[in-house]
Amino acid sequence: MGVVMRMRRVRGEEADVHEVAELAALADGSVAPERRAALEARVAASPALADRLAEQERAVALVRGAVDEVDAPAGLRARIEAQRTARTVRAPRRLALAGVAAAAVAAVAIAVAVVGSGSHGARFRAALAPTALVQGARGEATLTKTSSGWRIHLDASGLPRLAGGRFYEAWLRSSAGVLVPIGTFNEGRNVTLWAGVSPASFTVLTVTREQADGDQASSGEKVLVGTVRTG
Repeated sequence: MGVVMRMRRVRGEEADVHEVAELAALADGSVAPERRAALEARVAASPALADRLAEQERAVALVRGAVDEVDAPAGLRARIEAQRTARTVRAPRRLALAGVAAAAVAAVAIAVAVVGSGSHGARFRAALAPTALVQGARGEATLTKTSSGWRIHLDASGLPRLAGGRFYEAWLRSSAGVLVPIGTFNEGRNVTLWAGVSPASFTVLTVTREQADGDQASSGEKVLVGTVRTG
């Protein structure tokens, strides 16, 4: 009798785990399309299942809200989401919420550490290619999150030195075409620039030739262009 009872208890726990996994998938939108209608019908007919689904939805909102609150790199966000999913699928109902809450705490702690760690924060990179204006030029840029903004280290070769009121200017551009100036220089070796906007949104880095003529807009004379990517 004792063996039979233990077997029934194990089967019940396995069914419980499966149920929690399905409700978690319904809560975060990852449930298979062919299972959605039947699962929603079961939830509608059972107040207990409706309560469990509400718990899962609150947990999903907690994790996603924690990740969205901080400017964490895409790779970190993916790892946090994967950790949350793995915890939810494996854990029984009595542990699922604890696992999700732990993932949310981890998301906040890790992401805050990334943002607040100064020169060791989130990092992006850009390989800069030449245009027809200076065909032999090349460049690389590293964009690092600090408490003051984004510090950008640019190292370019093949750019003739400009002087006498002429200079180079670097820009970040968004997908909507908005240009933000990030600094000027005379030659491309070991240049430090600064940006107050995130390269996660302003994903194109360009360098133009400029003249000190009182016009703050870009001249349009691009000499280097590159796409900013997570590093």
